[in-house]
Amino acid sequence: MELIRTPKVENVKMLDRFNNISGNSTKTNAGYFGTLYLTATHLIFVDQEGKRETWILHSHLATIEKLSISTTGTPMHIRCKNFRSVTFVIPKERDAHDLYTSLYQISQPLNVDDLYCFQYTASNEEFQGSKWKGWNKFDLLEEFKRLGLPNNEWIITTINKDYEVCDTYPRHLVVPATATVPMLYASCNFRSRGRFPVLSYLYANGASICRCSQPLSGFSARCVEDEALLNCILSTNKKSDILYVVDTRPKINAMANKAAGKGYENKNFYENIKFHFLGIENIHVMRGSLQKLLDASELKVFSVNAFLSALEGSNWLKHIKSILETAAFITSAIVDGISVIVHCSDGWDRTAQTCSISSLLLDPYYRTIDGFETLIEKEWLAFGHKFTDRCGHIQTGDAKEVAPVFTQFIDCTWQIMQQFPYHFEFNEKFLLILHDHVYSCQFGTFIGNCDKERNDLMMKSRTYSLWAYFDSQRSEFINPLYATREQNGNGKFSDGVLNLNCASQHVRFWRTFYNRFDSGVHPRESVNDLMVVTYNHIRSLEEHIKYLEENIKDYEMKQKCEQKSVNYSRFPSLEGLKSLSLRSENDENGRKACFSDSFDSIDSPLKIVKECMERLQQQHDFNVREQMKNQMQESDSVFNDENNEVSQDEEEKEVKSNESPKENECNFNSNSGISTIIQSMESVALDWQSFRNAKECHCSYVFDHSARKYHCWACGDIYCVRCMEKQIVLPGHVHSHSGVSENNGENKEKISVGGDVVKSTFVEQSKISTASPVQVCNYCYKIISQGLSPVSA
Repeated sequence: MELIRTPKVENVKMLDRFNNISGNSTKTNAGYFGTLYLTATHLIFVDQEGKRETWILHSHLATIEKLSISTTGTPMHIRCKNFRSVTFVIPKERDAHDLYTSLYQISQPLNVDDLYCFQYTASNEEFQGSKWKGWNKFDLLEEFKRLGLPNNEWIITTINKDYEVCDTYPRHLVVPATATVPMLYASCNFRSRGRFPVLSYLYANGASICRCSQPLSGFSARCVEDEALLNCILSTNKKSDILYVVDTRPKINAMANKAAGKGYENKNFYENIKFHFLGIENIHVMRGSLQKLLDASELKVFSVNAFLSALEGSNWLKHIKSILETAAFITSAIVDGISVIVHCSDGWDRTAQTCSISSLLLDPYYRTIDGFETLIEKEWLAFGHKFTDRCGHIQTGDAKEVAPVFTQFIDCTWQIMQQFPYHFEFNEKFLLILHDHVYSCQFGTFIGNCDKERNDLMMKSRTYSLWAYFDSQRSEFINPLYATREQNGNGKFSDGVLNLNCASQHVRFWRTFYNRFDSGVHPRESVNDLMVVTYNHIRSLEEHIKYLEENIKDYEMKQKCEQKSVNYSRFPSLEGLKSLSLRSENDENGRKACFSDSFDSIDSPLKIVKECMERLQQQHDFNVREQMKNQMQESDSVFNDENNEVSQDEEEKEVKSNESPKENECNFNSNSGISTIIQSMESVALDWQSFRNAKECHCSYVFDHSARKYHCWACGDIYCVRCMEKQIVLPGHVHSHSGVSENNGENKEKISVGGDVVKSTFVEQSKISTASPVQVCNYCYKIISQGLSPVSA
């Protein structure tokens, strides 16, 4: 806090280059006025009406530029690592100078211990008192076991158990069974940074992907042990007599490294090996390319030609294409039964990109949420990608070390998802949040340049794991189009290679990524959001229909009780519920067929939703009419038969004394059933508000494209994050839920409503215990918790 000189600046103007902010009376000349707050963790802008807030995490600040003073004040342009670009006009020069100085010092800490993750305390109950949660989720040995290792050809060596051989490699390494320890040591000394060839991925046909760094060959140096190690790798694959060495660099760059005593393998010394140069540029070219891409996405001239020209000039999509082509080449070789060794210069940038993307194309497990996390842990974290340096977490004095290597990996994954939308368990939002937290420093997962550094910093005991956060919010990242792949008995997936098309027409500009925070460039309602909302809405109605079906079965059972002990006039029509059950079953089959065939037409699931809503509403109206009718009959009976009430009560007591406990239960349920059923039915929203028409929250918070919007499952309205802090089991849901959540990772309080609140008249409590909490607004949470109906209240 001592770095914050001016914590609050009023009358600040936030510029909007698209000039299309609606619903805000404070907007003037392509911008709007408000107050700027500087806290220990965030820079916050709040407009004068308090309807719009912009939160910028200090760790996300990439560049801060104080422009020349103007008649309206001093402009300050801020670019963030998550591609937010914003300009504030500070009315006073002194405030602008203090703000600039504070932001510059806060955003670039000098020591790792000053990062946000070491001060962050999670408020989410999923993390309270459990910093270890998520850290032990990944085990490299378990992943090797999943790949069928060790076996006759490959062994797991502990030669690096103390990080003495290579400090940027993990403790456990897989090497050929025929390789000797002296051979490994010699190869380590011959390879840059000691990163000798080790196994990265083993395919089912015996072909393997190995990774290493460039050899220290210079113009004539050689290492017999390194040559022997490559022959050992070749011998592990009995189905091929050749081995590919893929150098991901342009050949001219590799030749230039020879002058520094490095370079590439001399083909005269390596037998039965074919060398391929694939031409991925170095980190310096990529850094400049990203800068040009961001300039293109921030053009103030609204011209298609200008944007396309700037986009082409950045060469960003060209670089993405070259990475995908290299991964596709490796994948093709593996499928053909040819083992591949991959390296770049030091083996932790382009090597990590191509090995991980190749594995993603080969193995369906890596396309699941857990599998993708495992892939990142193995290829990026365990094998030493320099996250601290490449992401610029601390001020190291060498800005040339910063590079968008992991950003390109995220982009490449998205490109593959566009070609194969049914093959990934996670959605686009998962990639966006993952990229945000790589740079946020809120979690300790991506802090440190290698495994050894993270152990030295004791990250597991001092910080929270990002994977635990993803697990706590898992449902929001599920892809509704994902087609689950069956697994074999050994845990491997039964199908799976993706034949990627790397033609230029298939490489696209990711607008949601690079223009994520720009209003006016996105559709009012994205296709992904529409699918998620539709899927969740249908799931909610289906679970409610199942709830009604359970009640139908129990009604049939209760009707077997003696007529004298049950007042049937208090129940809704059994025939009406049976008809609802039959129709819902037919519509459920139709919905499944629609989801399994295609999503080309979204009308089919929406039609089902409409029909379900109409049927449920009709049944609800019937229940209300029956209840009112019964109440009127009871009232007439009280006034007309008051003199006979005592004698009738005595007769009823005598009858009840002779009834069995089961009959007594029937009578109890019949007396309290109608109110509980009505409360349960009204707890499920039959109609959900469309994102397209959502301008602002009920609290007057204005929505834009980047604002987080949530549906309340109880009332169906859309709310902001502050109005959606709760999760609850809806009384009308009694089955396990596996739908998709729309929230963006905010804290949720999960509770189950016990006793008479959730308990249905005719559904056992054991069934209700399997219900899953769903997100509801704060108002509905309070009403349902009190045992009331949101509609009635």
